[in-house]
This record gives sequence, structure tokens and C-alpha cells, in this order.
Amino acid sequence: MNTELEQVTHIDNIRLGGDETSVVVLDQTQLPNRTVYRTLREAEEMYDAIRLLRVRGAPAIGICAAYSIYALARQWDILDYGPFAEKFRAAKSYLNSSRPTAVNLSWALNRMEKVVDANPQKSMPEILDLLGRECRAIHEEDIAMCRAISEHGLGLIRDGDGILTHCNAGPLATSRYGTALGPLFLGRERGMRFRVFSDETRPLLQGARLTSYELQRAGIDVTLICDNMASIVMKNGWVQACFVGCDRVAANGDTANKIGTSSVAILAKHYGIPFYVLGPTSTIDLSCPDGDHIPIELRSPDEIREMWYAEPMALPEVKCYNPAFDVTDHTLISGIVTEKGICRAPYTESLSALFR
Repeated sequence: MNTELEQVTHIDNIRLGGDETSVVVLDQTQLPNRTVYRTLREAEEMYDAIRLLRVRGAPAIGICAAYSIYALARQWDILDYGPFAEKFRAAKSYLNSSRPTAVNLSWALNRMEKVVDANPQKSMPEILDLLGRECRAIHEEDIAMCRAISEHGLGLIRDGDGILTHCNAGPLATSRYGTALGPLFLGRERGMRFRVFSDETRPLLQGARLTSYELQRAGIDVTLICDNMASIVMKNGWVQACFVGCDRVAANGDTANKIGTSSVAILAKHYGIPFYVLGPTSTIDLSCPDGDHIPIELRSPDEIREMWYAEPMALPEVKCYNPAFDVTDHTLISGIVTEKGICRAPYTESLSALFR
């Protein structure tokens, strides 16, 4: 493999600290201009890393949460199961409150909690050993998941295609390859060429700061556009498919992803361009019937008014509405690509079939 490509697709963005009582993360808020790793030891630091988007992307959030609660548990000087389990559940609840929309957060923490619940008869060293194995398994499974999604997604596009993407669903948001960007990296390994249009993704600019960064470093042809330019590149015939990630998929196929994704899907429908959502089965929430039941995180107005600017671009008294996500209706989605295969409408049937 090309060395530069391998460095991108296998980026070391989350790992346990050497003594396994801390988590080391690549601070995504510092990219693309600075490469900064942060060591998280306190629960508040772990919470802030997720809440403040130092770690972001549904799979990466889940990996970070699993490592974090394990690292915290290793710090506790508790020998009795009862007090340990009580403190574990409190830490889980605290970390779980950091990002309400990304279902991978609760999914990973629930997996870790099940280890504790299933082993009340074991000693604390034994439980800690099992927790360590579980968080590493979550990470290893994500690596395999990304590869499988990339393989399935690559079958949907052809050499030379133009792809439009929104937000960031590459290696930084996962562990290897990524979800929505995974097929592009995998295709690049195999000598294929793509033209990618990366929405800058306001207001936090993940497309500009992260997606274009990953693709440019990997030698993939990428053109950065403002979000409101998606229509013209589609009309020009430059886009043959749209690939986006997701933070939660409802049972009917409605998907929550970074704000602005729904607009891309509507435009794609108008221009007859297939719109695909790529994500692991861990983002599928069959207990959530539809998009109306997906909680949408509201973030600080300052992200609109003043972030990235030398001085505020709006008066302080101007009201702001800043949802982090929107919901794309299942009728706009051509397929949902998972590690187990590609789901098509009717999604109530194809999604539930993944879990039989």
C-alpha cells in the first residue's frame, strides 16, 4: 500500500494510555493545522472530549466511551462488587449524557455494563480483565466493520465517478478506512480514481477541516465546496452518488446525521442521484420507530455567531437555532450500507432482518 495512504486510513486517533488508566485521543478540533494528542484521565476530561467534539464520529465516540469507562474503573480502589457496580453505573450515566443523538455512545457503554452485570461472583481483578477485553473487542470489531462497509459501498460506484459527501465519516470518525469515506480509500488502494466534492459542513466545518484533510493526504481528488453549492455541482452532472454517514438509524430507515444532510438528500432526489447512508449496525436503533423519535442535540449559539471568526458575525442579542443533526426521511435514501450488507426499502423489513 502507498505509505501516505496507509497513514491516513490507519490513523491512530484513539488508544489506551500505557498504564490503562487513561485514554489518548487525537484532538479533532485542532485539525488540520495542528496535530495534538490529549491524555484523558478524569471523567470530566472524557466527557468534555466527546461533548466538545475533540472525539467525534459515531463509531469513534463508542470506542472512546468504552476505553474511558474501563480506564476509570482501573483507577478505583474498590474491592467489593456492590460498590464497584454502583460507581460503574454512575460513571456510565455521566458519560452517556455527553452526546444524546449518537447511539453508538450508549451502545458501547451498555456493552461494558453487561460485563459487570454478568459477573457478580468474580473478583475485581477478573472483572477488570474482562472489561479490558471488551473495550478492545469493540475497537477491533470497528476495524473489521469499516473494512466490510467499504467493500459493500465500493460496489455502488465506478472508477471515475464523482461523489458528494457531507460532514466527516472517514478514519478520524471511526478506526480504519471510515464508513462513508471508506469505499473511496479502499478504491484508491486498488487503483481507482474518484472526484469528491466535500461540503464544508457548517457551522463546525468538519467537511473542510477533516474530510478534505483526509482525502487530500490520501491523494484522492477532492474539491471543497460550501454547503449551498451542492445543487450546482449536481446540476452540472459532476456527481454520480452521495455518500454520508449516520449517527442513528430508526426502525423505518429515517437517519440522523450532521445538520445539512437532509438538504443534500432532497437535492439528490431532485437530480436523480442515488443517496446512500453508510454506517455500522450499532447505529441502528430498532427501538426507535422513526425519525420523529430521534433526540436532536442543540448546541451553543456561539458556534454560529462567533466560532472561527476574528470577531462576532452577529449581534449578541440575535437569537440562534443550532441543531447539531437533522433527520433524512427514508424515502430519500437509495440504500443503507452496513457491514452485513446493503439494506433497501422497505427498511422496516430489511433493517430488522439484519438482527434475525
